[in-house]
Amino acid sequence: MDPKSIDINIHPTKTEIKFDDEHTLYAILRSSVKHSLGQFNIAPVLDFEYDTNLDTPYDYKNKNASTPTVEVDRDFNPFVEQRSSGKQTTAFKKQTLNNWDSLYVGLESKGTRSEHDFSQVEFESEEQTASIFKNDSTIDNIQKTYQLHNKYIISTVKSGMLLIDQHRAHQRILYEGLLKSMTVKEAVSQQLLFPLQLHFSPNELTILEQVKEDLEATGFVFSKFNKESIDIIGVPVNVPDSEVSIILEQLISDVEQEVPDSHFSATDLLAKSMAKSLAIKTGQSLNNSEQEHLVNSLFACKEPSVSPTNRATFITLNVDELDKKFM
Repeated sequence: MDPKSIDINIHPTKTEIKFDDEHTLYAILRSSVKHSLGQFNIAPVLDFEYDTNLDTPYDYKNKNASTPTVEVDRDFNPFVEQRSSGKQTTAFKKQTLNNWDSLYVGLESKGTRSEHDFSQVEFESEEQTASIFKNDSTIDNIQKTYQLHNKYIISTVKSGMLLIDQHRAHQRILYEGLLKSMTVKEAVSQQLLFPLQLHFSPNELTILEQVKEDLEATGFVFSKFNKESIDIIGVPVNVPDSEVSIILEQLISDVEQEVPDSHFSATDLLAKSMAKSLAIKTGQSLNNSEQEHLVNSLFACKEPSVSPTNRATFITLNVDELDKKFM
């Protein structure tokens, strides 16, 4: 794989990397695993389409198995003692094999050492190696992030620490996710039990009609567009019913106040407006898992350093800068 196709700068602690072509890599891995499982019959499958590529590519499959033979000397008794040349030895019968005698070369020169002399025997001790990883329970109990005044998230890195604005960081995460949903047009909607009817002025309804297609790409489902109101029967996942009117009103306000710019489309404006409305607010308390998920999701973005409005999402404080504060 070309190293240029791997991005190693998506995570502050370098524990994650990003591939430019993730779908192809996933397809290769999935195909390799599926081929191995099918080839060696590791998992039982029910496949009505027979694939000859999964056959064992060995010639042994067409050969008959040979039954091994076992020869036993029924007269051999290791507890029977025999006298030979005036010395008492334990009976031991050696089979005649090629080069078997070479294993005993040099043993006769050991001389008078007793067979049971264990005075110089050394026992091998098992090599003690330090564990690379700590106990899982210890790792789980380590707190990696901290929340400051329900506004900032502090995360440690090798060079110092990161101070992350939780509201701006969440805006960036939602913004890129919404842009992807609008581009791919595969957003997931949750159906409402009862249709939600919202009233707007004629001018506001005109603006909503202009961005209707982009709204549907994010997960909104409209049933009716009347002269004074609209009926909504589906909203994006994780968007509560009570927030729908606030999101649409904020969107209308942003469209009215936005200065026309050829560099930004209606899709980009819609993504910015919805990200601003749905992002967690300053003052909202987050538990440890939510903090870590926010940090990891931020550095998985393409532009984690700035919010959709080009404001910094985090700052870095190096150890040298902290040392200077104590001088």
